[in-house]
Amino acid sequence: MESTASTKAVSSSIYEQIPEVVHPSVSCIIKRSMDILGSFIGLLLLTGIVVPIAIAIKIDSPGPVFYSQERYGLHGKTFHIWKFRSMIANADDLKTLIENQVQGQLFKNEDDPRITRVGRFLRRTSLDEFPQFWNVFKGDMSLVGTRPPTHDEVAKYEAHHWERLNVKPGITGQWQVNGRSSIKDFEEVVKLDLLYQEIWNPLYDLKLILKTIFYVLFRLNAF
Repeated sequence: MESTASTKAVSSSIYEQIPEVVHPSVSCIIKRSMDILGSFIGLLLLTGIVVPIAIAIKIDSPGPVFYSQERYGLHGKTFHIWKFRSMIANADDLKTLIENQVQGQLFKNEDDPRITRVGRFLRRTSLDEFPQFWNVFKGDMSLVGTRPPTHDEVAKYEAHHWERLNVKPGITGQWQVNGRSSIKDFEEVVKLDLLYQEIWNPLYDLKLILKTIFYVLFRLNAF
């Protein structure tokens, strides 16, 4: 009970810091239309790969096929993100035992032992991200935006970090096509996210989507 109360207290302090700025992308009909069309195509592709991926995950490691986690979206609104499970079932409980290889509020380890054999393949090919098309279809996310942070991350946010949440989180974004997992400093991610907000327009979203497809096909800077 004390842990739950503590979590709620932290959440309350977090929400007090969330900015009220509404970025023009949030109400853009063109962007939302692109999201609906793109997520519909993604979900169609998902129906064709879900069975073999589910079988591979089950054979490789005991546990559920899908992984869900609470994330923070536009102006701090929470939602549950969906992915194909790429780690062992109790991975979150073991996080404190793993070395963090990046600076700031992100957590990355290139040789994370919690990642399964199938999980490494799913991550290299970005197939683990496909269930997020459901999040986009529902409106929790966009095809292009910022990376949706976890509770552990936002609990350490400073004032300027909240500006990242002035837009919807995305499956891809500015940082994914400008370094992706090779970026080792959270502040660099923040700079790229704020640059995206500054130069955003629907055509730029399309450009980032096309660049992301290129990066995924050639498996650049991903682990």
